Amino acid sequence: MRVLHRAATLLKVCHQYSNIFQTTCPAPISSISSMSTPSSTPLAPVISVCHGGGPMPVMNDPGHAELIKSMSTRVPEILGISPNTSTSNPPKAIVLVTAHWTETRPHISSAQHHDLYYDYSGFPSETYKLKYPAPGSPEVAKEVFELLDGAGLKPVLDEKRGWDHGVFIPLLLIAPKAQIPIVQVSVLRSNSPAQHYAMGQALAPLRSRGIAILGSGMPTFHNLRLMFSGVMNTPAYKSRNNEWSYRLTETLKIADAEERGKKLEDWRQWTGAEDAHPEKGQEHFLPLIVCAGAGGNEPGKGWEDQAIGLSQWTYYWD
Repeated sequence: MRVLHRAATLLKVCHQYSNIFQTTCPAPISSISSMSTPSSTPLAPVISVCHGGGPMPVMNDPGHAELIKSMSTRVPEILGISPNTSTSNPPKAIVLVTAHWTETRPHISSAQHHDLYYDYSGFPSETYKLKYPAPGSPEVAKEVFELLDGAGLKPVLDEKRGWDHGVFIPLLLIAPKAQIPIVQVSVLRSNSPAQHYAMGQALAPLRSRGIAILGSGMPTFHNLRLMFSGVMNTPAYKSRNNEWSYRLTETLKIADAEERGKKLEDWRQWTGAEDAHPEKGQEHFLPLIVCAGAGGNEPGKGWEDQAIGLSQWTYYWD
């Protein structure tokens, strides 16, 4: 589990892009588009989101404005919970894979209620009083356990660990009514792309049962060292990052699940990979790999937002 030990420094960096902090959570913004719904009963969606810097998205930070808008409008539309669409098909539960919980084996939150785990530091006191009272679901946790166990991943049920900010920060924007049961799932300390893709494939049957799968990290870029160094403004870095982002997006658009998984196994060799996710900081990329595994034989879709001056993509399968 990676705690934000350097969040106070991150806050200073973020002030380069924003100097206004409000402590109330923003209300959902009106929808920017209407997503079509298949005539047959659809699978529940899979969505990989960027959770932003610490609690800043729910502080109405201007540097997160695009990300806030996307999580308040586009993601709820995909989930079928937007108040601005004439039809809705809300998920029965959300299984959320968080970058901020790392274990040797997959751990699954399994209680009826979980407290919040404020795993950030250096932020205003109000951010340690945030509440997200959605229920847990021991029943869905058991389903997750059985699917991962059937795939040989030896999962562990955990009734005690709180929901970290990779869970409650995006969900305060995506589902502010806290009406949908949540089950939190860890990533693996191995960092293995194959293992995380297998996790996603194992979880995929949940979709036909009306259970959505979310990945919460920073899939396009998470490298605090580069943020502090100023290297990101150089042409060489921008070229590498553009190539990285393009290759990632094109890989996720592959419809064949086996081919997509094979290509993702080699992601560390891609140009720009070390810039985006250094060797000892890969955890923010791993929820996306789980989502890609759960996407099945459908091409991924997505869009780009700016967050704290960085390009961050949201990817989904619906």
